[in-house]
Amino acid sequence: MTERAALVVAGGTVIDATGERVADVIVEADGHVAAVGEGLAEGSGLGRRTLDARGCIVAPGLVDLHTHLRQPGGEQAETVESGSRAAALGGFCAVVAMPNTVPAIDSAAMVREVQELGRAALCRVEVAGAITVARAGERLAPMAEMAALGVRIFTDDGNGVQDDGVMRRALEYASDLDVRLAQHCEVDSLADGGQMHEGEWSSRLGIPGIPAEAEEIMVMRDVALSRLTGVPVHFQHLSTAGSVAILDAARRSGVAVSAEVAPHHFTLTDECCASYDATFKVNPPLRPEPDVAAVRAALAGGVLDAIATDHAPHTADAKDRPFEQAPPGMLGLETALALALTELDMPVADVLALLSWQPARIAGLGDTHGGPVAAGRPANLLVFDPEAVWTVDDSGGASRSRNTPYAGRRLRGRVRHTLVAGEPVVIDGEAQR
Repeated sequence: MTERAALVVAGGTVIDATGERVADVIVEADGHVAAVGEGLAEGSGLGRRTLDARGCIVAPGLVDLHTHLRQPGGEQAETVESGSRAAALGGFCAVVAMPNTVPAIDSAAMVREVQELGRAALCRVEVAGAITVARAGERLAPMAEMAALGVRIFTDDGNGVQDDGVMRRALEYASDLDVRLAQHCEVDSLADGGQMHEGEWSSRLGIPGIPAEAEEIMVMRDVALSRLTGVPVHFQHLSTAGSVAILDAARRSGVAVSAEVAPHHFTLTDECCASYDATFKVNPPLRPEPDVAAVRAALAGGVLDAIATDHAPHTADAKDRPFEQAPPGMLGLETALALALTELDMPVADVLALLSWQPARIAGLGDTHGGPVAAGRPANLLVFDPEAVWTVDDSGGASRSRNTPYAGRRLRGRVRHTLVAGEPVVIDGEAQR
């Protein structure tokens, strides 16, 4: 970050885990919050830049546990820089980059490569490492070497670790490293060949389906392995009523598990695939309305810990293929906050908890992200207008790709400013570099 003048975020309503209050926020040139209180803007002194927050909410910046930045190997669809730009425009101050790149992030050398790319990003880019070499599910990757470089989340995302013994050993290996294992829950023998949710719509459309049980069986297995080893497991993009019920029962019994859900799993159903438009192809697949309702209820009831975007860009050529040949995945960084505000019947503070301070804790970033807006804290801040109404276009925003399933959808809530370590990287909805 280059040296910048001190600034004041003026006239907003501050919401964080400690509560809500009307206050100005003064940010010093070192990137930390200097003061929070009413009337500070008037007496802030000469030379301070002012960011207007009137009518807006000022909150800890969002943290995404699940972002596909595609670099290395998939630069036509996204780069670390373009993905971080989309993240900042969506209010995210930190993202966790998934390791299913080409080659996979399964070694210290690959971690260093992506960390170096992240130095020029508009937000903080944390690197997730693979659990197994090449994400093949056979041999454990050198997690200790990657953890020594700061990696705190490990996952074979895109694949679930199929072998029970390998997953047990991974949990035992992780127990001394202060890291979190995250699982893409899908049993290959049940999911192989499937392209959407197995049910009424897959039968109507003649598209091979993936049963809900492919997800739920692995959730059950990993709950059991977490209980056996005493090591926490984080479940990625849960999508079914059964998975939510298993998670709830596990938490009630004291098993150390956490879970995220992607916005598309509480806003879209498998009926969207009736158009055969591969924009709606995602993994895990879109589910029927009862599953969507169960996910929403779990968010409102505190069963699910986080909303994670599963931002998965693909080139137009890839998504223009026939449904069964196209890759799964959707864009998500620039729409996640607005979708949650629009579609979830929850207080704004509860939505922010799911997108900011709770995922920050899971990612091991609670010391710098998601914490209270208070003097001495790093100024990783989001300013958004909760009442602004806008329509998603089909451009894909800042992403190099355009595979958004929400084109034409009217949403409520829009990011106005984003500050990363005190630097305003988004002002009035425009990226600054």
